[in-house]
Amino acid sequence: MISSPKVLPRAAALVLAVVALNAAPARADEGFPFGLEMTLDVARQPGSKRLPTLDIGDAGEVILELWCKGGKGQFSVAGNTVIFVAGPLEDRSCPPARAQADDELVAALGEAATWKRQGDSVSLIGSKTLRFRINTN
Repeated sequence: MISSPKVLPRAAALVLAVVALNAAPARADEGFPFGLEMTLDVARQPGSKRLPTLDIGDAGEVILELWCKGGKGQFSVAGNTVIFVAGPLEDRSCPPARAQADDELVAALGEAATWKRQGDSVSLIGSKTLRFRINTN
């Protein structure tokens, strides 16, 4: 039996603290977004409604839809290390500025060495940090 009236509130506070500590890391420890589609977190280019997306399959295969070009690639992930290898891209008669932006984005994906996820945000980190939002709709 608990004899002190102060023990009960302390015990409740301790239980809440333990529950909060155990629940908090769950969001930060989510895995790589296999099986999900992500959109690059950037402003739209002038005159375009498109934003680059990566549709990542369960085995890391990727369908790329960039500012203008499209194609396929592959992610390999081990822990927080990531490797991206692009396949051939379709040119689609892109205006020069969009074609260059697509080529730079694919190069930055290929230079990414690590990744981290916080909720619906995934960062691929290399010479540039590319931030993507997981499409939840």
